[in-house]
Amino acid sequence: MKKSLAVAAAASLLSTSVIAQTQIQFWHAMGGTLGDLTEGVVDGFNASQDDYHINASYRGNYNETMTGAIAAFRANEQPAIVQVYEVGTATMMSAEGAVYPMYQLMDEFSSGFDQSDYLASVTGYYADPNDNMLSFPFNSSTPVLYYNREAFEAAGLPDRGPRTWNEMEEFAETLMDAGYDCGFTTAWQSWVHLENLSARHDVPFATQANGFGGLDTELVFNDELQIRHVEKMGEWQQSGIFSYSGRTNEGSSKFYSQECAMYTESSAGYAGINANADFDFGVSELPYWDDMIDTPQNTIIGGATLWVLRGHDDATYEAVAAFFDYLTEPEVQAQWHMDTGYLPVTHASIAVTEDSGFYDENPGTDTSVRQMTAVEPTDNSRGIRLGNFPQIRGIIDESLESVWNGNATAEEALDRAVRRGNEQLRRFERAN
Repeated sequence: MKKSLAVAAAASLLSTSVIAQTQIQFWHAMGGTLGDLTEGVVDGFNASQDDYHINASYRGNYNETMTGAIAAFRANEQPAIVQVYEVGTATMMSAEGAVYPMYQLMDEFSSGFDQSDYLASVTGYYADPNDNMLSFPFNSSTPVLYYNREAFEAAGLPDRGPRTWNEMEEFAETLMDAGYDCGFTTAWQSWVHLENLSARHDVPFATQANGFGGLDTELVFNDELQIRHVEKMGEWQQSGIFSYSGRTNEGSSKFYSQECAMYTESSAGYAGINANADFDFGVSELPYWDDMIDTPQNTIIGGATLWVLRGHDDATYEAVAAFFDYLTEPEVQAQWHMDTGYLPVTHASIAVTEDSGFYDENPGTDTSVRQMTAVEPTDNSRGIRLGNFPQIRGIIDESLESVWNGNATAEEALDRAVRRGNEQLRRFERAN
């Protein structure tokens, strides 16, 4: 009996301790390996202190998570933190009454927040016109090229990715001659092969500084560079140099199986490739057309940030600020970068990673950092901030597929995508 009473008393104390903690709801869109790593970061914060407890909840893909949070806010059931992909930024910025801007939150509830600690190339995308951070850059990525080092060696190619798109064609032909089914495949075709293509060559994707200058922006990605690139990829699709896999990251299976020896994908694809590829792989920068630009511009940001929603008490926001402070700690941020391939978002976390020897032991893993920070961003390479951007990407995907399957020329497809995309921009402008 005494033993039972002791157990009951202990359970009661534990329950009281948990209840005393401020409970925070965090909705995220990270599944698979990245989801496990996200849960690990949250567990680390929860174990680091006794005052707050983050309850992380996977809510489906990025679009499902964002729309679910919007619906929850209307029902007054919103989480304190929601993860929103970069193409949802304009939507979140337009929801002023629903969002608690990060810089205001941290000024009020954090004693150590300093925006200058963060990389400007990352925070600039998620900032207001006065460069104040609106959300926390939790998982920031940029596209890179992965290549099968063992396939390259067998085909007699150098141990590096192709630097230019002309080299991409040459390398792919050599690999196919060596017995590989295709040269390269891709993930996220609009992001990599139109949005970042435009930024890399310092040409606009849209007017008004790619949407940063106002809502009256118009799409212009049907110009010479983009038509040329999509036309060439259409030819490569027919010859096998390029193999289309799908609108998201379905191409990973062709890379893992060694059907394709090269793969353009997010830097955050590193975690999945590292876990699933049974071969040695390398990472290199995204190729460029060297007759269109001498020194390529930076690639642009992808991934997602953490937005704070209004409607909670001060104790909740104090907990959120503590969580953001924890995510910013150099060791935490560096480990997240090393585990996932996402960009380290502070200067201190880059230094920690360098000092650890990680880049020396894993050549190419600093590619995303170098590619984002080697040059100063321009209006064309700061990023793309458009209303109804998820819908516009869907239109682009459909148009690109019409080229890959031979039903349209590159010019026809891109003209159609621009026309339909501009209709989406006007809808967003009227609503805001």
